[in-house]
Amino acid sequence: MDVITQLESILPTVSNVADRVRSDQFDEPTPCASYKVRDLFSHMIAGASQFAPQLRGDPSAAVADPDSLSDEERPAALRAALEDLLAAAKSPGALGQTVHAPFGAVPGEVLARFLTVDAMVHTWDIATATGQKYDPPEELAASVLATAHDLIAADMRDGDTFATETPVPADASTLVRLVAFTGRAVGV
Repeated sequence: MDVITQLESILPTVSNVADRVRSDQFDEPTPCASYKVRDLFSHMIAGASQFAPQLRGDPSAAVADPDSLSDEERPAALRAALEDLLAAAKSPGALGQTVHAPFGAVPGEVLARFLTVDAMVHTWDIATATGQKYDPPEELAASVLATAHDLIAADMRDGDTFATETPVPADASTLVRLVAFTGRAVGV
């Protein structure tokens, strides 16, 4: 599955989960170490607003400050940031140009592929923290898991970006295998 198809499938589900977060749930801890639900919203909004301009070839564009948002504004801000990110990824030449990711200068396609992993895993984090069901299509989860295996290097497992892979039950879903691969404890 190509990265644009992945993004087109993942990003609406991120927004659907985000829209169902209740105002009393933003302080809930998540499976992503040291992050509350509010922190993951901020992380995802900031990332999308940082990388969209880079994919358009304008790395000097202003980046959104999600910490200034009220909790009620966060779901709409996340949706807008993700829609802009998808539009940027689809812009001419976006996937072929060099962009600056936290792990170095890479082609836009590598960044976009990394963002599919980030979006799917953080959506699971938010859904888990807020008691929501999150069940992306198997083909999509398998494609993103393959991307994670391709992109997550040993030196990225610093406990901050990613932790050590955790064990999963033999019958674990592909989504659970993905989040365990990124270091989330999934309960064996």
